[in-house]
Amino acid sequence: MGHYSLPPGIEVFERGWLSANNILHFGDDDVSLVDTGFHAHQNLTLSLVRNTLDKHHLTRLSKIINTHLHSDHCGGNAALMREFNCEIFIPEAEASAVKSWDIDLLSYKNLGQDCPKFSHQGVLIPNQEILLGRYSWEILTAPGHDPHSVMLYQAEHRILISADALWEEGFGVIFPELWGEAGFEEVAQTLDLIERLKVDLVIPGHGKPFTDLAQSLATARSRLDYLASDPDRNARHGAKVLLKYRLLEWRSKELDAIHEWIASTPALVSAARLLNMSMDEFIQWLPKALVKSGAAKLDGKYLVDLA
Repeated sequence: MGHYSLPPGIEVFERGWLSANNILHFGDDDVSLVDTGFHAHQNLTLSLVRNTLDKHHLTRLSKIINTHLHSDHCGGNAALMREFNCEIFIPEAEASAVKSWDIDLLSYKNLGQDCPKFSHQGVLIPNQEILLGRYSWEILTAPGHDPHSVMLYQAEHRILISADALWEEGFGVIFPELWGEAGFEEVAQTLDLIERLKVDLVIPGHGKPFTDLAQSLATARSRLDYLASDPDRNARHGAKVLLKYRLLEWRSKELDAIHEWIASTPALVSAARLLNMSMDEFIQWLPKALVKSGAAKLDGKYLVDLA
């Protein structure tokens, strides 16, 4: 990975796969948190924020910034807003969906996930700048994994908060392709945009911050080529990730209940269609595929998570 150091006024809370990383920015006039994790982990998120504020003798959280509105990135919004009476800033393109809390337009119904309702007070407009703690960050569009996702770039310190557009070894599932919308080309364009930036440190949505941008871009492009060369691969991968993500929350679940969840989750219904499987075939195949990949095990009538 290479050694990295953060400039004063930035702390990264590295989380797991159920909750995205949180990045706390603090200065004299502003204290901001980028992304808030999954709702099942909201008490831990509150503790991490409170403890860090106490450590630096700070009393308030000014605002929350969401890179995108998947439930692992904004599930703690409602709890933090109640605790700190802070403002919430979301990607501009999501404003009407959040205002009306349209779970069809938001990703929750489609992906079979839950997210406590929250309101927003500000929007993130691409190519504008926003103050986070002590530094000004440029807002950059990052479609592909999510069509409305943004990244944040600090030019002086050459830091990129990449969310799920780039991880050390890949990127987030290209969800739009699951329901027939463009995604592969958007990922390619986002990777090209990242390559044009001067970046010494990447803070991803999941995993440790990393410094070898060239290696990560090469890995991501190889992964993209593999997925785009056969769209069935993206459908299979996306379906397994969705079930694994839900299983991280459940830990263990009866197969009958899992079959029911699969059949009622629109993104998985779309994936089955892409794979030319009947729903009966698909609900039998998906748990077995997760077991075969080593991400879960069968225990009688239960599917059990293997972390």
